[in-house]
Amino acid sequence: MCLTLVVFDVCLCILAGFEKPSAIQQRAIAQIVSKRDVIAQAQSGTGKTATFSISILQNIDTNLRETQALVLSPTRYAAFQNAQKRRRHGFTMCALQRVHCGAGTSELAVQIQKVVLALGDYMSVQCHACIGGTSINEDIKKLDYGQHVVSGTPGRCVQALRVAGSGQRGLL
Repeated sequence: MCLTLVVFDVCLCILAGFEKPSAIQQRAIAQIVSKRDVIAQAQSGTGKTATFSISILQNIDTNLRETQALVLSPTRYAAFQNAQKRRRHGFTMCALQRVHCGAGTSELAVQIQKVVLALGDYMSVQCHACIGGTSINEDIKKLDYGQHVVSGTPGRCVQALRVAGSGQRGLL
């Protein structure tokens, strides 16, 4: 991990009001930033959303007006199905899926959008919540404009990204 990465993470955390990284943040941020696959589990309120948001922001090139990160909040039914499959194969249900089962997925996608925008405010990061019950035309307009991060539900994200056009092809 290079010095600029450490300085960026420390500055970002200070600006966001964090005094000390939580255990999940200490263990996961560097791993995610280095593009490793990470499965992490932590209790509610420990900073899981900030963990992956900081990691995403670390890898965003704001000079590129295109979607570089896609954060999906699966539907409650999909989370339940995944949990059932994991139980059948001896895995425990991960914390993020528990959140999805307990909270509305649209609200979670919007919450993630707000965290990304708040943490990436000084970077001029563009982030859009792509959720059902809103105008698909507005989603497409935002994606065509160029969003660095898209947070949303799987069905709406796939629908909007397919229609949005060539600027988003790398994600599909």
